[in-house]
Amino acid sequence: MTTSNEPDDWRNEATADLFDTILAMKTREEAAAFFRDLCTRRELEEMSRRWRVVRMLVDGIPYRQIATDTGVSTATITRINQWLRHGRGGYQAALNRKGLIPTEER
Repeated sequence: MTTSNEPDDWRNEATADLFDTILAMKTREEAAAFFRDLCTRRELEEMSRRWRVVRMLVDGIPYRQIATDTGVSTATITRINQWLRHGRGGYQAALNRKGLIPTEER
């Protein structure tokens, strides 16, 4: 997998603290409460839709069907797929942790 040429200027003490806090959550309910306090409902819905797009892409579902089923634009689906294929490995790590990467890709 290749890595993106995007700068790491988003990585700082504040984002490190955020990630450490997320990792400290022990249950789905704790995580849900934290994210609901942290994010707007729209932000949560958007992140959920993006994760659903990732899962649909891995399942080989065509862009148009993903767009119809999720309401996400094909341009956004294309960007998500780009990060899925050539990003920093975050989607791949999450898919792997959840056992969602097809066997031939593991």
